[in-house]
Amino acid sequence: MPHPKERRLLLSHADEPGYTGSYEDYTARGGYKTLEAAIRREPAEIKKEVLDANIRGRGGALFPAGRKWGFLDPNSDKPVYLICNADESEPGTFKDRQLIHKDPHQLIEGMMISAYATGTKLAFIYIRGEMFGGARILEEAIEKARANNLVGENILGSGYSCDLIVHRGAGSYICGEETGLIESLEGKRPYPRLKPPFFPAAKGLYMCPTIVNNVETLCQVKHAVELGGKEYAKIGVPNCTGTRIWSLSGHVNNPGYFEVEGGAYTFGDLIYDMGGGLREGRSLLGFIPGGSSTKVIKYDQRYRGKLQDGTEVDWGVEDIPLDCDGCNYFGSSSGSAAVMVMDDTTDVVMALANLNAFYAHESCGQCTPCREGSLWLKKITHRMIAGEAREEDADLLKSIADQVEGRTICAHGEAVAWPVQGFILRFRDEFIDYARRQARERAAREQETTAAVA
Repeated sequence: MPHPKERRLLLSHADEPGYTGSYEDYTARGGYKTLEAAIRREPAEIKKEVLDANIRGRGGALFPAGRKWGFLDPNSDKPVYLICNADESEPGTFKDRQLIHKDPHQLIEGMMISAYATGTKLAFIYIRGEMFGGARILEEAIEKARANNLVGENILGSGYSCDLIVHRGAGSYICGEETGLIESLEGKRPYPRLKPPFFPAAKGLYMCPTIVNNVETLCQVKHAVELGGKEYAKIGVPNCTGTRIWSLSGHVNNPGYFEVEGGAYTFGDLIYDMGGGLREGRSLLGFIPGGSSTKVIKYDQRYRGKLQDGTEVDWGVEDIPLDCDGCNYFGSSSGSAAVMVMDDTTDVVMALANLNAFYAHESCGQCTPCREGSLWLKKITHRMIAGEAREEDADLLKSIADQVEGRTICAHGEAVAWPVQGFILRFRDEFIDYARRQARERAAREQETTAAVA
């Protein structure tokens, strides 16, 4: 059941008893009425609604969808493509799959409205390879929508036609990056492209204008058009309109997903109220706020100063608002809204080693700093947890991360660097103590060995 502090738009029917997400259930609750009304309007009007709504991308970059659509060249004679990014490869993130599994027709409706507004005649849902069930659900839902003239030729007699295809990836993290996704969709190795010149709205799929939006973003389009952009923008706060779905995992009693009005509550509310608090007898060590690539926030951080609007605040970590920008004041980002909570039992060196192993494995290898740097970071932290930690390792890890950040074609370089930078910045003393403890243990073992030989 939804938590009392939630405000559900996208998940309004998802956990409703008896709701299956079928076409019949969806249409019985007014599904596709917004699409039916939208295609009777001018595409420019729909674009204006999305622009007025100020829907910021929910995949992690937080770029406004309306502005992204505005980059399309109205004078181009090339076909426009729309791609739904359903790769959801960021560890800790599991909101999009809820929307796909529990209400697939909402995504289809949001996509068809978006396709109409952008002049798209062929749209794709690029779904992560491991999401077998989600791909099957979407394919069946699309066929049902096509059978009811909501996808395909002459939709609802409007004269507008657009087909929708599900494309399964092979399970690569880098395909969450839009140009890497496009390369994969074209059947090539998913090497991200340089931007510029390969900015998707100008040169995307098949070198044609392309819009790439996240699952949650496209679902929000449906509600923004239904309510009207300006009315939608009244939900939440100016920097984070509408709602966001937060994925909560880690050392909490009630992990799960929670749809919250932008800025209405705080991380303290999410962790201690919606999340049921920490495990018995434990205290908060920190949390990663926006998926594993964002920098960790430690329990004792504070921000005293002004916000962008000039408001003076004195925030602890539990006061950070559940919006799009609050984490920025703590040196991190809300990213994909995937919160991973760590209590005081967490071995921070082991946690970082786990992340380093993941990002080294997922590097596409195109850029030398990322390809080599991610492996060095992995090897160092692997050596540390194997009992060979050194006091200088903290500075060495940060030095490598600093040389990876900003030196790669895509943001995977930052995904490699930021966890290391965050953990070393916030837990440097713990890394040094870890090395000293291991040094003492090694010395003790050597003494035992020497004594035994003697």
